Amino acid sequence: MVDVDTPQDAPHQGAPQPDNTTRIAAIWATAVAVPVVVIVGLVAFLQINDRSRPEAGPASTASGPVAVPSTAVELAAPELDERAAQVCLAVTSQLPNQIRNLPARKVSAGPEQNAAYGEPPITVSCGVARPKMCETVDDTSGTCVPLAAELLLMNRVCWYYADAGGRTTFTTLDREVPVQVVVPAAYDKRAQWANEFSDIVVETDKSITEGVPSGCNPGK
Repeated sequence: MVDVDTPQDAPHQGAPQPDNTTRIAAIWATAVAVPVVVIVGLVAFLQINDRSRPEAGPASTASGPVAVPSTAVELAAPELDERAAQVCLAVTSQLPNQIRNLPARKVSAGPEQNAAYGEPPITVSCGVARPKMCETVDDTSGTCVPLAAELLLMNRVCWYYADAGGRTTFTTLDREVPVQVVVPAAYDKRAQWANEFSDIVVETDKSITEGVPSGCNPGK
């Protein structure tokens, strides 16, 4: 079991503004003994020089929203029973318009149960098939969760993850309605991207204990 708690990144500070008052005061202090004509010329030069210099803007903040295609992300939308549809609508209704610097994208089907962000897209699907635990240790069929699988407990949500096809798929094991997050291999620290959705899952999708692997502890 790996317990992950991801802190928020510290915000960038704005660039300091130049202290023109100190600079001009120093010039005046050295110009006291200079004839008035020279002083007037010096002041005029400084004023022209300051107007020609662009004002310092704020330091660039964390990279802004990335550009994404206008095309919809292809996602399946299996039919859900009434309860699952209700839970999934609660989940998707709480999803933000942007995750870090990745803006939300249109999905090809089921916006009440699916969502996508960025390019390549990170996808969120609610109401997927519930992962089934393997019955034996030597089961390598890939159709069930290995008994020795490493599980991730992130912000009180227990996730099972698997790498395949150039992406990592994270699926909840301890929720009434399973939620799945798929993160392409192009993203670093993929578990932290999946964890962006943990708090929303906790708020909208009740935890369960029946059939949950012993490695998961939703109450921890």
